[in-house]
Amino acid sequence: MAKTIAAPGVFSPTVSRQDSKANTTNIVARSIMETEVKQREAKTARLRALRLKMEAEAAPPLPKAAKPAKRAAASAKA
Repeated sequence: MAKTIAAPGVFSPTVSRQDSKANTTNIVARSIMETEVKQREAKTARLRALRLKMEAEAAPPLPKAAKPAKRAAASAKA
């Protein structure tokens, strides 16, 4: 049996122009989406911190006044 040494990449499939363009578009689109996610998460964290700070500084809400009890017996007779 004869040993043959194949050069690396000799028999590997070549990427067509369409595939390489699609791959480039895919990489760019994913990087754009990743950047947008990072920006959105940073904005959410910043707004959450501001909201918590405002809630901590705000005075506690006043308790609501108790509503008068309805007269169920009087309305049942009428």
